[in-house]
Amino acid sequence: MRILVEEKGADGFSISEAARRAGVSSAAPYKHFNDRAEIVREVALAGIERMRQQMDDAAKGASGDALAPITALGLCYANFARAEPGVFRLMFGLTKGHERDSEMRERGDGCLAIVKREVRAAMPDDTPESEIERRSLMLHMFVHGHAFLEIDGKHELDLTDEQEAMIVADISRRIIRD
Repeated sequence: MRILVEEKGADGFSISEAARRAGVSSAAPYKHFNDRAEIVREVALAGIERMRQQMDDAAKGASGDALAPITALGLCYANFARAEPGVFRLMFGLTKGHERDSEMRERGDGCLAIVKREVRAAMPDDTPESEIERRSLMLHMFVHGHAFLEIDGKHELDLTDEQEAMIVADISRRIIRD
């Protein structure tokens, strides 16, 4: 299903085509899911979980100064969007009932918890939790916007990996050390 979302977009694929590619009848998916919306939701949930795992791995694998894990998170987020733009759009484009979907919110909160963990580690020990949350949100807003600008081709920058890393590191430093 993820491949079809990437090939045709969240609205462009059909369940029957997914079933055909999987070698099952077109009715088979409905033995496990009530409707198309439920199937699409599962694709989004799985995407959030993949992104969360990649973010956690990136942060834990970062080396260097105290901001290295935060920079790694930002780059990971943008890389996920570039690698799976259809799923990325789907993860943030499910609007009908999305805000009331506790599992969707919980998984998304799991991604933000990684950012908060790393911001907390980079800040002085006496930093209030409200400040950790504020700076985590600022970082998220930057990389989220950057990721969408990248996959939508909305800027004319042709950044090398090194240039992108320098920008994300600079933003991280400005937000955390401000």
